[in-house]
Amino acid sequence: MNIETTVNLELQSRIRPDDDTLCDDELAAEAAAAFARACSPDTQRLLPAPNTPQPHARRRILDSEQYERLLRRARTEDLSEISGIGCLYQSGVDRLGRPVVVFIGKWFPIADIDLDKALLYLIKLLDPLVRGDYVIAYFHTLASSANHPPFSWLKEVYTVLPYKYKKNLKAFYIVHPTFWTKMMTWWFTTFMAPAIKAKVHNLPGVEYLYSVMQPHQLDVPAFVTEYDMTINGIHYFQPDSNNT
Repeated sequence: MNIETTVNLELQSRIRPDDDTLCDDELAAEAAAAFARACSPDTQRLLPAPNTPQPHARRRILDSEQYERLLRRARTEDLSEISGIGCLYQSGVDRLGRPVVVFIGKWFPIADIDLDKALLYLIKLLDPLVRGDYVIAYFHTLASSANHPPFSWLKEVYTVLPYKYKKNLKAFYIVHPTFWTKMMTWWFTTFMAPAIKAKVHNLPGVEYLYSVMQPHQLDVPAFVTEYDMTINGIHYFQPDSNNT
């Protein structure tokens, strides 16, 4: 409702249909008073600006535009220095036919890579996969502090990725977790990403994944399985054949 309409409504409420004795001076005084009230700062704050998006709607628009820009860059820029590391790739599907994305922590040298390009490569790989359900298997095997991504970067990644990434992620498996990974995931899923907290699973060995995917669908480096056998032995877990 604009100022003119506010003034007109107030005047109409003060004039009775059978009262034609009001003089022009009285009408002018009433109009001036109503106009002053409508123009006051308190009144103006109550009048919404026409066609102004709400803050959360503007935030969604800005996030969507940022993601589209990053996606265009991911499709056009040379990301071979990241893809060549081999730390992130798709490895088959699980028992429900959902694509499995593998991340090898030991092969993610923070000091030697461009984290901006790492984000672009993540988007390039995942964008076609996250249109449906998917799972992630993160192997922290033999990773050290040199492979720990900064929290600020993890926050940026989670913030820039649209809702479909969170919604369609059905499980996030952490294999060979350490105190650091448990603390980071607790902090992150408690304060930043509570929506995925129930989807995070810490697994002490590779073979625990076989309850959710066939062994031939899981492609991991030799050092992962070698380390796994040294701490867990051979064939330490037999999945339930009925468990999907």
